[in-house]
Amino acid sequence: MSTLTGIWGKFNKNRGNAFGYGLLIPSIIVFAIFTFWPFLYTVYLSFFDWNMISPEKEFVGLRNYMEVLSDSKTYRIIGNTFLYIVLLLAINCVVPYIFAFVIDVVLKRFNGFYKSAMFLPAFISLVVGSILFTWILNPVSGPLAIIFGWLGLEIPNWTKTQGWVILVLSLITSWKVFGYNFILLYASINGISREVIESARLDNVPLWRLFLQIILPMSSATGIYVFIITIVQSLQYVFTPVKVITQGGPDYASSNLIYHAYHEAFVVYRTGHSAAISIITMALFLILLFLEFKLVERGIYYEN
Repeated sequence: MSTLTGIWGKFNKNRGNAFGYGLLIPSIIVFAIFTFWPFLYTVYLSFFDWNMISPEKEFVGLRNYMEVLSDSKTYRIIGNTFLYIVLLLAINCVVPYIFAFVIDVVLKRFNGFYKSAMFLPAFISLVVGSILFTWILNPVSGPLAIIFGWLGLEIPNWTKTQGWVILVLSLITSWKVFGYNFILLYASINGISREVIESARLDNVPLWRLFLQIILPMSSATGIYVFIITIVQSLQYVFTPVKVITQGGPDYASSNLIYHAYHEAFVVYRTGHSAAISIITMALFLILLFLEFKLVERGIYYEN
């Protein structure tokens, strides 16, 4: 009797598992069509020379990878990509962390207004934002240039100046991304026990120690999530201002790996090169994520 009961229990369990997997099938199909298949096709194209027009693809093996890795501008673009990552992490991860701490813990009034004001740009198209900032930061006739002119100062022609162009494009991208990251971090900090914070305040713990030794560790689970999506999504967002304003110029000074892959495929029609750049980009991101999980994930605090 006990044997039959055990068999029946296993049958019910397996049936429940099968039902659960069945519910996942539609999502798996969609994921396979829009993620796995494009990835596999990109790997396939990276071994061919094809201009997206000719019906024939010429198999070239690893030549696309060799040409990409032997091109000096590839390393310049990789350097631009890491510079974007550093700037976007500073502006979209560190700064909103500090803002969320100040608004939730230090300031006591108008919190709702601050949250709404910071999140508002998330609703505005980045194309519109890029055009708006191009007008505001116009070095000749923009409002900021006019105000600086009254003070005897000049705005550099940032779209043509190496270094400045990446900084300004990062600021434009951050204008769009900042509010979302801020709200996530604010919610995480707001969820920390008020008793812990008030006890620290009563013990006259300096604000910088309160942030570094209490707030930062106890909200680190959300912080690491924001850290990861900032690396991955911000470079996707920065594609828009690069496309609208600079098209990767001057002389690839504002291009990154994501835009360069687009440029190779849809501007100069070197699909094999574009696919190889895409695979190299994915490999670099996997290395970054592996290092992040290896070095940072250990110190994350999970309440439950």
